[in-house]
Amino acid sequence: MSARTSEQDVGTREREALSRIERVRRMPPRFRDERITMAHGAGGKATQSLIRGLFVPAFASETLALLDDAGRFEVDGAPLAMTTDSFVVKPIRFPGGSIGELAVNGTANDLAVVGARPLAMTLSLILEEGLAADDLAAEVEAIARAAAIAGVEILAGDTKVVERGHGDGLYICTTGLGRIDDRASLSPRSLRPGDRVLVSGRIGDHGTAILLARGEFELDADIRSDTCCLWPAVDALLNAVGPSLRCMRDATRGGVASVLNELATASGVAIAVREDQVPVQPAVAGACELLGIDPLYVANEGRLVAVVAAEEVDAALTALRCVRGCEDAAEIGVVDVEPDGMVIVRSAFGGRRVLDLLVGDPLPRIC
Repeated sequence: MSARTSEQDVGTREREALSRIERVRRMPPRFRDERITMAHGAGGKATQSLIRGLFVPAFASETLALLDDAGRFEVDGAPLAMTTDSFVVKPIRFPGGSIGELAVNGTANDLAVVGARPLAMTLSLILEEGLAADDLAAEVEAIARAAAIAGVEILAGDTKVVERGHGDGLYICTTGLGRIDDRASLSPRSLRPGDRVLVSGRIGDHGTAILLARGEFELDADIRSDTCCLWPAVDALLNAVGPSLRCMRDATRGGVASVLNELATASGVAIAVREDQVPVQPAVAGACELLGIDPLYVANEGRLVAVVAAEEVDAALTALRCVRGCEDAAEIGVVDVEPDGMVIVRSAFGGRRVLDLLVGDPLPRIC
């Protein structure tokens, strides 16, 4: 058998495999599980089946069906965005941040990536009996400090206490409100072939920091959470490339991989990723390799994925790299035509693999 014939056979088998995966992915999601598991909160396939198979049909919401980070609406002609979130991270303090800082930044970022300047939020604290008063005071201070940096006002709140052993110390629930910027015209359905995919910095820092902070692995590395408010990065992108900015997402649960899969599905396009162009700091790459985890699936709390028109990619990267915390922003991929709805990763050695949604729950609670 000639080398050319062998290559043709491999290509045929690859196309057949991709076609089968594509057919399965086009099937409407159904929620058939008898019980909720941790996987339903991991941002992968179980989460998708829960949202698309149960919540979306029940609430008949087109906005919810987009799986966007915040919902858009108008009041007397004013374009607004609203989001809600819950934070159950364990431990509540970790290198680079804490649950209070995470709650503010996570809420603000969900607004920012739909093009809305964060303005206000409500805050609900669920306290576990026995939580040290000093720990609570420290988190209140962290919330106030993060809100001041993000330019967000805390408008209202609520407090509940649950029995000892039922709350991991502290849970936080939030609702955020923002005004959509006039420069923003974003949609997860707007991706076009030839567009470029960017990340605003090194990925995987937050999820890896949480893994190590829990002390379940005998690994020692100086890895800190990337938690921060993303509005400065969004503002810079809107100012630099405006209408050429197709869509943004913050890559939290399920990491960059989940974001890219959601965008590819929403726009009916393929996304091709160059693995060697994805910025990952060596300590995170090493920890992930030892634990058998792909950094593309690891959560972030201060990183966004942006898709821009090809002719504006240099301007977008220049703008991002001028923002504190985004110095390592990089172009990692391109929007393609087929196989539609799928993400394909090309390794540094020339191989290709499908970057699918997470199936299980390989990581601890990270937000």
